[in-house]
Amino acid sequence: MPDVVPPSAAIGSSSPQALTRACPMPMEMALPTTPLLVEVALPMKMAFAIVVNIKTDVETQGDFISFLIKEVQNAAFTDIEDVVPFVKWLDDELSHLVDERAVLKHFNWPEQKADALREAAFGYSDLKKLESEVLSFRDDSRLHCAPALKKMQSLFDKLEHSVYNLSRLREVATNRYKLHHIPMDWMLETGFVSQIKLASVKLAMKYMKRVTAELGMVTGGPEEEDLIVQGVKFAFRVHQFAGGFDAETMKAFQELRDKFQLCQNQHQRKFIC
Repeated sequence: MPDVVPPSAAIGSSSPQALTRACPMPMEMALPTTPLLVEVALPMKMAFAIVVNIKTDVETQGDFISFLIKEVQNAAFTDIEDVVPFVKWLDDELSHLVDERAVLKHFNWPEQKADALREAAFGYSDLKKLESEVLSFRDDSRLHCAPALKKMQSLFDKLEHSVYNLSRLREVATNRYKLHHIPMDWMLETGFVSQIKLASVKLAMKYMKRVTAELGMVTGGPEEEDLIVQGVKFAFRVHQFAGGFDAETMKAFQELRDKFQLCQNQHQRKFIC
């Protein structure tokens, strides 16, 4: 007769095999396989490690965080250019924490002011990058006309969108920025926005130059008319957005409008004939 393992002995044993022999289970209730156990255990182990590390930061980084709190509370700026490096420095310092939000909630962290500083710094930096992108744009003559014009239209769309977003931010952020001593001159129409609009004028000039160059390679007809209309429409959009053109751009715009008028007159004469 085979040996029979008493249930009590099996339960007291640390061996899963012994328990299985003593209390056999249906296949659908069998213990999970080793890979499944590992799959479940690893995330739990990682989560536990993160909790431990957060607790360690809270217990050991108190002086460091108190120093950062004072720096944020005492921060007062008159130039947005000074806010950008301060925010970069602050983020670099906070990156040493295992989980910034989880650790800082255990301290009297000036979250609203820190978030406002970041918002201003990132908003200004994004505008600067966009301005640089527009000013450094070079029309590639090897590219076909349609995609080349589309690239410039896309850039202008980004300019329009950024200025619209800035005006919305200005409406909701004015009181917060004043409270936290964050400069706002760059957000005004007379501030950095004027530089963005100037960049759009330079883009319009490049657009009209491309249209004019392309007109020299077409032989009239609908293609010529479509190009002129495209150029005039785009230039007019930029003119409205920027509030005007400089002398050189205005001259190019007027020449394009004259060509448009001439094209319309020719079209009317053909229609009458």
